Amino acid sequence: MISFTGWNILPKILINLMFAVYSAMCLIPILLVLSISFTDEKSLVTDGFHLIPKLFSLIGYQYVFSGTSTILNAYMVTILVTVVGTFLHLFVTSLMSYAISRNEVKYRNQIAFLVFFTILFNGGLAPYYILITRYLHLKDTFFVLIVVFLVSPVHVMIMRNFFKTLPDAIIESARIDGSGEFMTYFQIVLPLSTPVLATIGLFISVAYWNDWFTSSLFIENNKLYSLQYLLQSLMTNIQILVSNENASRSIEQSIGMLPGESARMATCVLSIGPIILAYPLLQKYFVKGLTLGAVKS
Repeated sequence: MISFTGWNILPKILINLMFAVYSAMCLIPILLVLSISFTDEKSLVTDGFHLIPKLFSLIGYQYVFSGTSTILNAYMVTILVTVVGTFLHLFVTSLMSYAISRNEVKYRNQIAFLVFFTILFNGGLAPYYILITRYLHLKDTFFVLIVVFLVSPVHVMIMRNFFKTLPDAIIESARIDGSGEFMTYFQIVLPLSTPVLATIGLFISVAYWNDWFTSSLFIENNKLYSLQYLLQSLMTNIQILVSNENASRSIEQSIGMLPGESARMATCVLSIGPIILAYPLLQKYFVKGLTLGAVKS
């Protein structure tokens, strides 16, 4: 008989090759950004972009860290907002999702409709601003950076559907043993919900980390600036300086050519560096949590 072992291996090789090419397509832009951030500005103008810097320079990072205390303070604010906001978001979202997932809760469908209705319709920017500033009095406070993402209707829907996949027998057994609702929730439901909690936690932590719009609307105290808003302001200042001939000439006399592209890429590296470390830690929960929460109705 003729062996077709070689033909069976070929599809696996093609699949692995396809994923290798796709991984390279995702990795090369990141490496290019990193290379540009360490390249001298004059070299970028004359030689263009390269994966390996032709003329190594730290001027982009020096420019970004020229106000070191401000950058470090923005880092601390963003890290604190991300950690506290993610924890509170998971706590509030899981409580709401668990409540409307239980069949014995009265008016659960009406409450769920009110939550999911906001996915399609919202009041707009003006009522949102008035609510935060005039009625909640959260303008220029630390908590406003957290409260804007405290509940997400999409996350409530995903988590509610995940809770529906949990066997009712486990909840009933806990009740027979005398467990109250909160004890059942904290000691049984949450430990079984690690995949969906990790998935939602990854989503919301990225949202908190990348949020600059809230700071631009409600924050005037520079000690409460988020990292993304501060870096965006820095890039705006660079563009203004580049367009201002006198200012550009003064800077070039003191530090050389104004680091436009290198500083821009340096800000990208600084902004994505810490949050990208969360992906390897949560990757094993990501697919399981998302599929279990999204497919089951």
